[in-house]
Amino acid sequence: MTYHSGSRAVQDRVGVRDLADHVGQAIGQGIRPVAAAFLELQPMLVVGAADPDSGAVWASLLTGKPGFVRATGPRQISVTGGAAPGDPLVPALAAAGTPVGTLALDPRTRRRMRLNGRARPTPRGFAVDADQVFSNCPKYLQKRESYETAERTPGTARRGVELSGAQGKFIESADTFFLATVHAHGADASHRGGNPGFVRVDSPSELSWRDYPGNSMFLTLGNLAGDPRTGLLFPDWESGAVLQLTGTARTEFTEDGERTVRFALTEVIETPAASPLRWSAPEYSPANPSPDAGEQVHYPGK
Repeated sequence: MTYHSGSRAVQDRVGVRDLADHVGQAIGQGIRPVAAAFLELQPMLVVGAADPDSGAVWASLLTGKPGFVRATGPRQISVTGGAAPGDPLVPALAAAGTPVGTLALDPRTRRRMRLNGRARPTPRGFAVDADQVFSNCPKYLQKRESYETAERTPGTARRGVELSGAQGKFIESADTFFLATVHAHGADASHRGGNPGFVRVDSPSELSWRDYPGNSMFLTLGNLAGDPRTGLLFPDWESGAVLQLTGTARTEFTEDGERTVRFALTEVIETPAASPLRWSAPEYSPANPSPDAGEQVHYPGK
């Protein structure tokens, strides 16, 4: 099944069902040799899933030496190491059969690959048996020429139920975040990018962003149409800190075709130096729209 009813409803509302059917032909279950080679070059992987106990959806950033993620079968990837102790996805990745979405993204080449399926623990980490494998275009993906691996010790995770002033300002300055969503039969991890200011911090517990035109599949918005649980991940590309948010999201549609996603926060986790990767400064995608004046707001937090 390429699309479920939620994605179909959004495609029909926007009037892109035929285009979605054409684009959807690229979704398969097998990992092609070129995709396998791409995976083995990546030092990071984004994973999205729901916590089996609380039901909260989270997105996490996993890192390792290139080769820590690799194809170990025509429909399987294996990840060495898994999530760090204390990461909110540790329980999900330790449970056999957990629906997960994964995203391998290379800022150096502006390429990305998504693989969604079922996770199961292994002696060295976890594996994912694929249900969907596909690539995305480089639209809205910032280019970063290189990275270096720094000697860092992850700091103590700080948890809260609303954003601090510093966290809000960090989100306002972001050019990239990752988004985890779920549906009745699976999970998905996707990318959102834009010029700094493309994400609004409307209050200490509310974010919003415009949904820019993409591949017309509407996998993310389709998931939200049926299940609002959402996880967001904001990485600091220089310091290695990560900001993880969980909550619910909904999409607002206007008559002129504009779409805005509004996110309500229930918990936030900030982990200093969570990633050892230090990336070079971004070259913004030429596809990025200029943020509206209303999007460039100063965070009114504490």
